[in-house]
Amino acid sequence: EKTMKEGHDKKCGCPGAKAMDFRNDIKEIICEKEIEDRPSELRQWPIQLHLISPTASYYNNAGVILVADCVAYSIGNFHEKYLKNKSIAIACPKLDSNKEVYIEKIKQMIDDAEIKSLNVMIMEVPCCTGLLQMAKQASQESKRKIPVEVVVVGIKGDIKK
Repeated sequence: EKTMKEGHDKKCGCPGAKAMDFRNDIKEIICEKEIEDRPSELRQWPIQLHLISPTASYYNNAGVILVADCVAYSIGNFHEKYLKNKSIAIACPKLDSNKEVYIEKIKQMIDDAEIKSLNVMIMEVPCCTGLLQMAKQASQESKRKIPVEVVVVGIKGDIKK
């Protein structure tokens, strides 16, 4: 039987909370200098969904990515591949509270800021699907119809879907 110290609480059973060690899987970084010099692709502040104004100018007619908190830490080239030229909002469907506000804010982005698209990026763990469900609900309740795409990220940063 595993103990709490080993990172698994038998009562919880949530695969998203299971401790896993990837240190031996990390590939050697060849060009450390090149990585240090890369600029951030972040175009706005704030980014947390509770803090953002859904009608802020950077959302107007923009492509938006709605990202689960863990995603950007899992994908090494998140900024270059996914964030570049996009506006962002982040949230954690498991730990954040008052999620009804999230649905309303996403609806406002779609209807009032007239965003062009909504790409939802979630982790492969079950609790993360809540963010996709909120985005789909907001999209269904919105007056405007826009594409809602999903990217599912594996816990090692690989793209699953």
